[in-house]
Amino acid sequence: MTAIDTSPTTAASAPGTPPRGTTPTSSDLSGSPLSGPALSATVLATPPTAELHLHVEGTLEPELVFALADRNDVDLPFASVDELRAAYSFGSLQEFLDLYYACTAVLQTAQDFRDLAWAYLERANAQGLRHVEMFFDPQAHTSRDVDVDEVIDGLTQALGEARERFGITGGLILCFLRHLPAGDAAATLESVAHRASDLIGVGLDSSEVGFPPAAFARVFDRARALGLHVVAHAGEEGPPSYVTDALDLLHVERVDHGVRSLEDDALVARLVADRVPLTVCPLSSLRLAVVSDLAEPPLPRMLEAGLLVTVNSDDPAYFGGYVGDNYQALRDVLGLDDDALALLAANSVEASFADAAREAERAAEVRAWREARRTA
Repeated sequence: MTAIDTSPTTAASAPGTPPRGTTPTSSDLSGSPLSGPALSATVLATPPTAELHLHVEGTLEPELVFALADRNDVDLPFASVDELRAAYSFGSLQEFLDLYYACTAVLQTAQDFRDLAWAYLERANAQGLRHVEMFFDPQAHTSRDVDVDEVIDGLTQALGEARERFGITGGLILCFLRHLPAGDAAATLESVAHRASDLIGVGLDSSEVGFPPAAFARVFDRARALGLHVVAHAGEEGPPSYVTDALDLLHVERVDHGVRSLEDDALVARLVADRVPLTVCPLSSLRLAVVSDLAEPPLPRMLEAGLLVTVNSDDPAYFGGYVGDNYQALRDVLGLDDDALALLAANSVEASFADAAREAERAAEVRAWREARRTA
């Protein structure tokens, strides 16, 4: 069996860990790289930020795919890590999704999901991650007879360890696969209703075109009744009307991607007036051909329009960059300066579902980063 480094290993609920689904207070954050008078060189490179659009299954690097396949005796249709990595190249959202779902076959136990999330959290911490609202796709796993509790248990364990070691806060957003019937989504939600306190909210992802938001209105009503926040992918490949429907029919609090909103001036005005966050993923949009050139992305136009835009990595193992890499690409390719990057990081504070105390702490971290950049 291939050895997998899973350090640090802790119990599912370490001593002092707050209840799952909660956000630690400032007294819990002594491990933060931004605590104390000094900022690390790593944090200085890119601003301390939140990830609000991150699919944990999309952080599955080829090396971990093979390690978990060996652990779980899963046969892969690839001869080597290099061959699989070469397959991490695609020309459309559907081509990406086909590979994405194939690789999830190696995820079978709570330990697998813990190791997956931990690998992401450790890497993103080194790039300035301070808070994450992590998407996961239970239907991609329950369809393989993986118990949803195994998924949630493993992910929450990794999040608890990251809070203890790095001071990273956040939680889980359960996403429904929109290419499956809405009845499946409803059944999935009911299967986790008893664990609603372990979740931040629900979302809607997978193939967008041909699967408009309207079909999921009742499911989202039920999620809100359970006290969950609601978000949805809209306006990535789908038209601006999908964004409007996500707002009017699903009553979403954030729009994931939303780049095609720029095609509808009235919609842009509404998003600006209502301060609806858009979770934009620059490197993802480039790799999926949503944009043809990172030098001409929608993000600067969105900022100029006054939209509440945040920067995220989406599925970083597949799209060539984690959250700090996305910020660095905006600096290198678009020439965004420290003020612009700090604004984007501050937007991630406003757009998150953290409580007011944690938002204030993170806003102070962004200000500290900007001041450190001035004096560096």
